[in-house]
Amino acid sequence: MNTRVLHTLEYDKIKATLLGLCGSEGGRRLAGGLQPISDIDIINKLQDETAAALARLERRGNISFEGIPDINDVVMRINISSTLSMGELRKVASVLTMTAKTKQYGDTKGDIEIQGVNEAVHTDCLCEFFDTLCPMPDILREINRCIISDCEMADDASHALNSIRKQIKAKQAKISEKMAAILKETADDERLSDNLITMRNGRYCIPVKSEYKNKIPGMIHDQSQSKSTFFIEPMEVVALNNEIRELEIEEKEEIERILTMLTLALKPDAELLKSNVDILIYLDAVFARGRLARSMRAVKPEFSDNYEVDIKRARHPLINPSNVVPVDISLGREFNMLLITGPNTGGKTVSLKTIGLFQLMGQSGLHIPALGGSVLGVFDEIYADIGDEQSIEQSLSTFSSHMTNTANIIKEANSSSLVLFDELGAGTDPAQGAALAMAILNDLNTRNIRTMATTHYSELKAYALTTPGVTNGSCEFDEATLRPTYRLLIGVPGKSNAFAISRRIGIPEEILQAAEGLIDEESRSFDDYLTELDSLIKEAKTLKDEAAAEKKEADRLLKETSYERERLREKKDKELNKAKEEAREILEEAKNYADQTIRRINRLSSNQGNMRELEEERRALRKKVTEGSVEIQKEQIKVNNKTSDFKIGMSVHCISMDLDGTVHSLPNKKGECTITMGIMQYKCHISDLIIRKDDVKLPEKVKRTGEGALRVSKSFSISQEINLVGKYPDEAVALLEKYIDDAYLAGIPQVRVIHGRGTGALRKAVHDYLKRCRVVKHFRLGEFGEGDQGVTIVEFK
Repeated sequence: MNTRVLHTLEYDKIKATLLGLCGSEGGRRLAGGLQPISDIDIINKLQDETAAALARLERRGNISFEGIPDINDVVMRINISSTLSMGELRKVASVLTMTAKTKQYGDTKGDIEIQGVNEAVHTDCLCEFFDTLCPMPDILREINRCIISDCEMADDASHALNSIRKQIKAKQAKISEKMAAILKETADDERLSDNLITMRNGRYCIPVKSEYKNKIPGMIHDQSQSKSTFFIEPMEVVALNNEIRELEIEEKEEIERILTMLTLALKPDAELLKSNVDILIYLDAVFARGRLARSMRAVKPEFSDNYEVDIKRARHPLINPSNVVPVDISLGREFNMLLITGPNTGGKTVSLKTIGLFQLMGQSGLHIPALGGSVLGVFDEIYADIGDEQSIEQSLSTFSSHMTNTANIIKEANSSSLVLFDELGAGTDPAQGAALAMAILNDLNTRNIRTMATTHYSELKAYALTTPGVTNGSCEFDEATLRPTYRLLIGVPGKSNAFAISRRIGIPEEILQAAEGLIDEESRSFDDYLTELDSLIKEAKTLKDEAAAEKKEADRLLKETSYERERLREKKDKELNKAKEEAREILEEAKNYADQTIRRINRLSSNQGNMRELEEERRALRKKVTEGSVEIQKEQIKVNNKTSDFKIGMSVHCISMDLDGTVHSLPNKKGECTITMGIMQYKCHISDLIIRKDDVKLPEKVKRTGEGALRVSKSFSISQEINLVGKYPDEAVALLEKYIDDAYLAGIPQVRVIHGRGTGALRKAVHDYLKRCRVVKHFRLGEFGEGDQGVTIVEFK
C-alpha cells in the first residue's frame, strides 16, 4: 500500500492511538509496523485474533504487558555460557513472572458456560499462543530465592554464602567493640579530629590530626582534602580487617559461583525463554488491537473477494463520538462509481475518508466502528486525492498539484484498486473542470475501477444519472434550519445549496436575488427537480417512520394481550390447584379416620368386644362420613348447539373457562368460533359454549352435601402425564403418590410417568411404588413413539 494514502486518510493517527494502548516497547515496535495487506487469508487471521482479544477483554477483563524487558543480549550470553549478572537474572525473572500471569489469564478451563446439562469451553485462535508459553516455575522460584535486587544476593542463596556472611558480621562486631574501646580511651585526647569510626578503602579507621599521626600506631589509609586529618587503622584491628577482607573475597567468589549455576540452569531453555518474550510481545500488540476495538465500539467486518463494499452505520473514528453522524456506504455491487454532491461542510469529504480509512483499518486486522455485517473489499492499492495539494516549493498551484496526483492515479490504478477523489476538476474554469472530471471518471469506469468522488458540478450529476455503473449520492441538507444533517443518501443527487448557506451567514438578500437571476433556465430546472426529489425522499422517510411507530404500537398491544392471557391462565391454575389441595386434605383426613376406626373395630373383634361397642364405632364412622363427605361431581352440562344457532355479537358463556364473552366470528367446519372475552380473543368449540339470555341462569357446576361441603369447578382437570426427571427418588415418589390419587379421583383411565433413563434409580423407585399402589391395575415401560425406556404407562383399576 502506498505511504501517501496512509497519511492522506489519517491512518497514521489511528496507529498512534494503537501504539498508546501497547504496554511494552516490543509491542509498540510490532504494532508500529502494522500495514494494510491484500492477502485475504492473513487479513482474516488478524481479524480473528483481534476478535478473540476483544472477547477475552470483555469476558475476563484487562491484561497488562507493561514493561516486558528486552532480553536478546541476555539469551545470547546464556548460549555462550557467559555468567549473567544479578540485574540480568532479574530481567529473566520478570519475563517468567509475566509469562506465568499471561498463561493463567489465557487458561480457558475457568471459562465454562452451562447450557442445560452441557458444558462448553471457550476456545479461540489465541489459545495456541497461551498454550505455548512456558513459565519455568522451578527456575523462576530459584532466581527469586537467590536474588533480592539488581545488586544484592540473599544470604540463604547457599549455605556457604550464609556462613561467610555470618563470619563477616561476627568480625565486624569484634572490630566495632575494639574501636569503641579505643575511642573511649581517647575520648578527651586532643589527637583525634573527631570522636567517631569511619570506613576508608573498606577498612575501619579513626580520624587523627596530622601532627599526631605518628603518635597512634596503625596503618594510614587516607587523608582529608585539607591534609589536616589522617585516617588511621589502629594496629589492634588490622588483623581483624584482614580477615574480613579475605571473607569478602570468598563471598564474591561464592556469589559468582551461584550466578554461574543459575546461568547454566537457564541454558537448556534459552530458546524457550526467547520464545516466551516473542509471544508476550505479539500478544501485547494483539490485545492493543482488541482494546482499540473496545474503545471504538468496533466490530469485525466481513470481506468480499469481489471488491464489494457495504458499510452499515459507519462512524469515523477520529470524530468525537458524541458528534459523529453514522453513514451507510456501498460500492462495487450494484455500481462501481459513486459521485457525492452536497453543500460545503456537509460531510462529503468525511464520507470519502471514512470508506478509505475503514479499508485501511480492515486490511490491517483492525475492527471498524460500524454495525455487524458490514462488508469490506480487499484492494491491492488505495489511491486518494483529498485536501489542499498546493506546493510552493515546486511552484505548483492547487489545481496543478491535484492534476499531478490524478495523473499518477490514472497511470497506476487497476480493477483491484480503490480510487477516492475530493472535488475532482475543481480549481479551474468550471466548464473545463467539469469536462475534464467527466472524462477522467469515464476512463476509470470503463476500466472497472471502484471509484468514489465528491463534486459540485451539475454536469457530473447528469453523467451519473445516464451512465451504467455510476450512481449519485448526496449529503442531506435541512432547508428548514439551513444546516447540513451529515447523512449520506445513495441514489439521490444533491444540491450545493450555495444560496441557502449564503443567506444563513448574512449575504444581503438583493445580492442573492440577483445571483439567482443569473442562473440559466436549464440549471434552475435541474435544481427544481432535485428539490422535488428531495421532498419525495423526506415524505417517504416520514411514512416509513410512521409505519415503524405503528408496528411498535402493535407489538406493544400484542405483548400486553399475551401478558393478560398468561395472567388469567395462572389465576385459573392457582384456583384449580387450591381446590385440588383442599380435596386432597379432606380425603386424607377421611382415610386417616377410617383407618383408625377399622383398627379399633379389629381390636374390639379380636378382644371379643361386645356388640354395643362395635355398633357405636360403626355409627360414629357413618356420622363422620355423612358430616364431612364431599361429593365432587363433574356435571355433564349437555348442550345441543348447532352452527346456525350462533350470530356475530351474540352473548355466550364458555364452560371450560367460566368466562362470558361475545361471538367475534361464526363457527368454521370444525365447529370452532372466535370469542371475545375482555381484551382477548379465544377459539372455542360450540359444544363448550352456552348461549346467554337475560332470563336464563347458568347451571351450577358443583353440588354440595353436608355442612363441610367443598365446591370444586366442573372444569377441574388433571394432566395425563407427570414429569419426574431431575427429582431425587424420595421427592419423586411423594409427588407421584399425590398425582396418582388425583388422577384416579378424576377418572383418568391411563397416565404417563416420565422418569427418564439415566442410571435407572428413579425408574426403580417409581416401579417399586406402583407395585404396592392399590389403585394401579398394571403398568409397563413405554413403547416406540411413547417415550421408550424413559416413561412408564400406568393403567388404573
